[in-house]
Amino acid sequence: MTISTVPADLFYFVPPADGSRPFNTINADLKTGQRSRNWKPEEHAVEIENVRGKEDEYTLDNAGFQYVQNKPKHTAFTNDEDIEKEYYPESIQLIKEVTGASKVVLFDHTVRRHRPNVIDSDPTKRQPVTQVHVDQTAASATARVHRHLPKEEAEQLVKKRFQIINLWRPISHPAIDYPLTLCDYRSVDPAKDFVPVALIYSDREGETLGVIYNANHKWKFQKDMTPEEAVLIKCYDSLHDNNIAVCTPHTGFKDKTAPEDAPLRESIELRALVFYD
Repeated sequence: MTISTVPADLFYFVPPADGSRPFNTINADLKTGQRSRNWKPEEHAVEIENVRGKEDEYTLDNAGFQYVQNKPKHTAFTNDEDIEKEYYPESIQLIKEVTGASKVVLFDHTVRRHRPNVIDSDPTKRQPVTQVHVDQTAASATARVHRHLPKEEAEQLVKKRFQIINLWRPISHPAIDYPLTLCDYRSVDPAKDFVPVALIYSDREGETLGVIYNANHKWKFQKDMTPEEAVLIKCYDSLHDNNIAVCTPHTGFKDKTAPEDAPLRESIELRALVFYD
Protein backbone atom coordinates (compact mmCIF):
# COMPACT_ATOMS: atom_id res chain seq x y z
CA MET A 1 0.00 0.00 0.00
CA THR A 2 1.31 3.44 -0.94
CA ILE A 3 1.75 5.77 2.02
CA SER A 4 -0.24 8.93 1.28
CA THR A 5 1.16 11.22 4.00
CA VAL A 6 3.86 11.12 6.65
CA PRO A 7 4.12 13.15 9.87
CA ALA A 8 7.14 15.39 10.26
CA ASP A 9 8.54 18.19 12.38
CA LEU A 10 9.82 21.08 10.27
CA PHE A 11 11.90 24.00 11.47
CA TYR A 12 10.55 27.41 10.45
CA PHE A 13 12.06 30.89 10.73
CA VAL A 14 11.28 33.30 13.58
CA PRO A 15 12.47 36.90 13.03
CA PRO A 16 14.69 38.60 15.66
CA ALA A 17 12.58 39.86 18.56
CA ASP A 18 14.28 43.27 18.51
CA GLY A 19 13.33 43.92 14.90
CA SER A 20 16.91 43.92 13.66
CA ARG A 21 17.86 42.66 10.23
CA PRO A 22 18.17 38.87 10.38
CA PHE A 23 21.46 37.33 9.28
CA ASN A 24 23.40 34.08 8.94
CA THR A 25 27.16 33.84 8.61
CA ILE A 26 28.44 31.36 6.05
CA ASN A 27 31.43 30.09 8.05
CA ALA A 28 30.63 27.37 10.57
CA ASP A 29 32.20 27.07 14.01
CA LEU A 30 34.86 24.35 13.71
CA LYS A 31 33.89 22.83 17.07
CA THR A 32 30.10 22.88 16.83
CA GLY A 33 29.34 23.17 13.12
CA GLN A 34 26.95 26.00 13.95
CA ARG A 35 26.76 29.20 11.93
CA SER A 36 26.18 32.37 13.92
CA ARG A 37 22.78 34.02 13.45
CA ASN A 38 20.49 36.43 15.26
CA TRP A 39 17.20 34.55 14.84
CA LYS A 40 15.75 31.27 16.10
CA PRO A 41 14.20 28.25 14.41
CA GLU A 42 10.76 27.12 15.53
CA GLU A 43 9.56 23.52 15.21
CA HIS A 44 6.10 22.78 13.80
CA ALA A 45 4.36 19.45 13.24
CA VAL A 46 3.10 19.02 9.67
CA GLU A 47 1.79 16.33 7.34
CA ILE A 48 3.77 15.77 4.15
CA GLU A 49 2.02 14.25 1.14
CA ASN A 50 3.71 11.55 -0.89
CA VAL A 51 3.13 12.53 -4.53
CA ARG A 52 4.54 9.35 -6.06
CA GLY A 53 2.28 8.39 -8.94
CA LYS A 54 0.95 11.91 -9.43
CA GLU A 55 4.16 13.88 -9.93
CA ASP A 56 2.80 15.34 -13.18
CA GLU A 57 0.40 17.53 -11.19
CA TYR A 58 3.33 19.67 -10.02
CA THR A 59 5.26 21.93 -12.38
CA LEU A 60 7.75 24.76 -12.05
CA ASP A 61 5.07 27.23 -13.09
CA ASN A 62 2.19 26.08 -10.88
CA ALA A 63 3.88 24.69 -7.76
CA GLY A 64 7.46 25.91 -8.11
CA PHE A 65 8.98 22.44 -8.45
CA GLN A 66 8.94 19.64 -10.99
CA TYR A 67 9.93 15.98 -10.74
CA VAL A 68 11.66 14.28 -13.66
CA GLN A 69 12.78 10.78 -14.58
CA ASN A 70 16.43 11.09 -15.58
CA LYS A 71 19.24 8.55 -15.34
CA PRO A 72 22.52 10.49 -15.19
CA LYS A 73 25.58 9.35 -17.10
CA HIS A 74 27.84 10.59 -14.30
CA THR A 75 27.23 8.57 -11.13
CA ALA A 76 30.40 8.85 -9.01
CA PHE A 77 29.96 12.31 -7.42
CA THR A 78 33.22 12.01 -5.50
CA ASN A 79 35.37 14.57 -7.30
CA ASP A 80 34.36 18.19 -7.93
CA GLU A 81 36.35 18.47 -11.14
CA ASP A 82 34.71 15.37 -12.58
CA ILE A 83 31.28 16.60 -11.52
CA GLU A 84 31.86 19.90 -13.33
CA LYS A 85 33.31 18.19 -16.42
CA GLU A 86 30.79 15.36 -16.75
CA TYR A 87 27.64 16.09 -14.73
CA TYR A 88 27.32 19.81 -15.48
CA PRO A 89 26.86 19.49 -19.29
CA GLU A 90 24.19 16.77 -19.06
CA SER A 91 22.39 18.76 -16.34
CA ILE A 92 22.37 21.90 -18.47
CA GLN A 93 20.77 19.90 -21.26
CA LEU A 94 18.16 18.45 -18.89
CA ILE A 95 17.20 21.88 -17.53
CA LYS A 96 16.88 23.24 -21.06
CA GLU A 97 14.66 20.33 -22.09
CA VAL A 98 12.36 20.72 -19.08
CA THR A 99 12.09 24.51 -19.13
CA GLY A 100 12.59 25.51 -22.76
CA ALA A 101 15.28 27.94 -21.65
CA SER A 102 17.69 29.38 -24.22
CA LYS A 103 20.69 29.62 -21.87
CA VAL A 104 21.62 27.85 -18.63
CA VAL A 105 24.66 28.71 -16.51
CA LEU A 106 25.53 26.46 -13.56
CA PHE A 107 27.27 28.46 -10.86
CA ASP A 108 27.91 25.88 -8.12
CA HIS A 109 26.94 22.56 -6.56
CA THR A 110 26.81 20.91 -3.16
CA VAL A 111 27.13 17.24 -2.33
CA ARG A 112 25.47 16.34 0.98
CA ARG A 113 25.96 13.16 2.95
CA HIS A 114 24.07 12.56 6.18
CA ARG A 115 26.65 11.61 8.77
CA PRO A 116 25.23 11.60 12.33
CA ASN A 117 27.52 13.21 14.92
CA VAL A 118 29.87 14.58 12.25
CA ILE A 119 30.37 18.34 12.48
CA ASP A 120 29.26 20.25 9.36
CA SER A 121 32.34 22.46 9.48
CA ASP A 122 33.55 22.66 5.88
CA PRO A 123 32.37 22.01 2.28
CA THR A 124 33.49 18.37 2.42
CA LYS A 125 31.17 17.56 5.33
CA ARG A 126 27.89 19.11 4.25
CA GLN A 127 24.83 17.61 5.91
CA PRO A 128 21.16 17.79 4.84
CA VAL A 129 19.62 21.19 5.60
CA THR A 130 16.76 20.90 8.10
CA GLN A 131 15.55 24.52 8.02
CA VAL A 132 12.66 25.67 5.81
CA HIS A 133 14.12 28.23 3.42
CA VAL A 134 14.29 29.68 -0.08
CA ASP A 135 17.78 30.05 -1.52
CA GLN A 136 17.38 33.47 -3.15
CA THR A 137 15.62 36.81 -2.91
CA ALA A 138 14.94 39.05 -5.92
CA ALA A 139 17.96 41.17 -5.02
CA SER A 140 20.34 38.25 -4.55
CA ALA A 141 19.11 36.53 -7.71
CA THR A 142 19.89 39.60 -9.80
CA ALA A 143 23.24 39.94 -8.04
CA ARG A 144 24.02 36.33 -8.96
CA VAL A 145 23.59 37.09 -12.67
CA HIS A 146 26.01 40.00 -12.40
CA ARG A 147 28.42 37.94 -10.30
CA HIS A 148 28.71 35.05 -12.75
CA LEU A 149 28.40 36.70 -16.16
CA PRO A 150 30.18 39.56 -17.93
CA LYS A 151 28.75 42.99 -17.13
CA GLU A 152 27.28 43.84 -20.54
CA GLU A 153 25.78 40.38 -21.01
CA ALA A 154 24.30 40.39 -17.51
CA GLU A 155 22.71 43.81 -18.05
CA GLN A 156 20.92 42.49 -21.13
CA LEU A 157 19.88 39.15 -19.67
CA VAL A 158 18.17 40.61 -16.58
CA LYS A 159 15.92 42.70 -18.85
CA LYS A 160 14.22 39.46 -19.93
CA ARG A 161 12.73 36.64 -17.90
CA PHE A 162 15.28 34.72 -15.86
CA GLN A 163 15.16 32.19 -13.06
CA ILE A 164 17.37 30.47 -10.54
CA ILE A 165 16.62 26.74 -10.45
CA ASN A 166 18.27 24.03 -8.38
CA LEU A 167 18.54 20.50 -9.71
CA TRP A 168 18.43 18.03 -6.79
CA ARG A 169 18.82 14.28 -6.87
CA PRO A 170 19.76 11.42 -4.53
CA ILE A 171 23.10 9.76 -5.23
CA SER A 172 24.33 6.23 -4.49
CA HIS A 173 20.93 4.97 -3.26
CA PRO A 174 17.32 6.14 -2.71
CA ALA A 175 16.69 9.10 -0.38
CA ILE A 176 14.88 7.30 2.42
CA ASP A 177 16.71 8.83 5.37
CA TYR A 178 16.14 12.63 5.50
CA PRO A 179 14.38 13.10 2.13
CA LEU A 180 13.61 16.49 0.61
CA THR A 181 10.19 18.11 0.98
CA LEU A 182 8.87 21.04 -1.04
CA CYS A 183 6.07 23.49 -0.31
CA ASP A 184 3.52 24.05 -3.08
CA TYR A 185 3.76 27.77 -3.92
CA ARG A 186 -0.02 27.92 -4.29
CA SER A 187 -0.29 27.43 -0.52
CA VAL A 188 2.12 30.27 0.30
CA ASP A 189 1.31 33.88 1.21
CA PRO A 190 4.40 35.62 -0.18
CA ALA A 191 3.53 38.93 1.49
CA LYS A 192 3.51 37.40 4.99
CA ASP A 193 5.52 34.17 4.87
CA PHE A 194 8.89 35.40 3.56
CA VAL A 195 11.57 37.47 5.32
CA PRO A 196 14.90 38.39 3.67
CA VAL A 197 17.87 37.07 5.64
CA ALA A 198 21.38 38.41 5.02
CA LEU A 199 23.97 35.74 4.24
CA ILE A 200 27.33 37.06 5.39
CA TYR A 201 30.43 35.85 3.54
CA SER A 202 33.96 37.00 4.34
CA ASP A 203 34.07 39.17 1.21
CA ARG A 204 30.42 39.90 0.35
CA GLU A 205 26.78 39.50 1.29
CA GLY A 206 24.09 37.32 -0.21
CA GLU A 207 20.46 36.98 0.79
CA THR A 208 18.04 34.13 1.35
CA LEU A 209 14.40 33.99 2.44
CA GLY A 210 13.43 32.84 5.90
CA VAL A 211 10.00 31.20 5.88
CA ILE A 212 7.48 31.91 8.66
CA TYR A 213 5.08 29.15 9.67
CA ASN A 214 1.71 29.15 7.94
CA ALA A 215 -0.82 26.40 8.68
CA ASN A 216 -1.98 26.60 5.04
CA HIS A 217 1.35 25.35 3.69
CA LYS A 218 1.03 22.16 1.67
CA TRP A 219 4.17 20.04 1.82
CA LYS A 220 5.03 17.37 -0.78
CA PHE A 221 7.71 14.75 -1.31
CA GLN A 222 8.46 11.81 -3.56
CA LYS A 223 8.92 8.87 -1.21
CA ASP A 224 12.02 6.72 -1.71
CA MET A 225 13.28 8.96 -4.51
CA THR A 226 16.00 7.19 -6.51
CA PRO A 227 19.21 8.41 -8.19
CA GLU A 228 17.38 7.98 -11.52
CA GLU A 229 14.87 10.62 -10.37
CA ALA A 230 15.46 14.33 -9.86
CA VAL A 231 13.52 17.43 -8.93
CA LEU A 232 13.89 20.97 -10.24
CA ILE A 233 13.41 23.54 -7.48
CA LYS A 234 12.57 27.10 -8.47
CA CYS A 235 14.40 29.56 -6.21
CA TYR A 236 13.45 32.71 -8.11
CA ASP A 237 11.50 33.83 -11.17
CA SER A 238 11.65 37.40 -12.47
CA LEU A 239 8.32 37.06 -14.31
CA HIS A 240 5.65 39.13 -12.56
CA ASP A 241 2.53 37.03 -13.00
CA ASN A 242 0.20 36.09 -10.15
CA ASN A 243 -0.45 32.73 -11.81
CA ILE A 244 3.23 31.74 -11.93
CA ALA A 245 5.11 30.37 -8.94
CA VAL A 246 8.02 32.57 -7.92
CA CYS A 247 9.89 30.16 -5.65
CA THR A 248 9.64 27.03 -3.51
CA PRO A 249 10.26 26.75 0.24
CA HIS A 250 12.02 23.46 0.92
CA THR A 251 13.91 21.50 3.55
CA GLY A 252 15.25 18.10 4.41
CA PHE A 253 13.27 16.25 7.08
CA LYS A 254 13.40 13.10 9.18
CA ASP A 255 10.89 10.62 7.79
CA LYS A 256 9.47 8.95 10.90
CA THR A 257 8.14 6.07 8.78
CA ALA A 258 11.56 5.17 7.33
CA PRO A 259 13.16 1.89 8.47
CA GLU A 260 15.76 2.30 11.20
CA ASP A 261 18.38 0.66 9.00
CA ALA A 262 17.67 2.88 5.97
CA PRO A 263 20.85 4.01 4.18
CA LEU A 264 21.92 7.52 5.15
CA ARG A 265 20.90 10.18 2.66
CA GLU A 266 23.37 11.29 0.00
CA SER A 267 22.42 13.91 -2.56
CA ILE A 268 23.70 16.54 -4.95
CA GLU A 269 22.17 19.87 -5.85
CA LEU A 270 23.25 22.08 -8.74
CA ARG A 271 22.35 25.76 -8.87
CA ALA A 272 21.55 27.26 -12.23
CA LEU A 273 20.89 30.65 -13.78
CA VAL A 274 18.18 30.05 -16.37
CA PHE A 275 17.47 32.54 -19.18
CA TYR A 276 14.83 32.92 -21.86
CA ASP A 277 14.81 34.77 -25.20
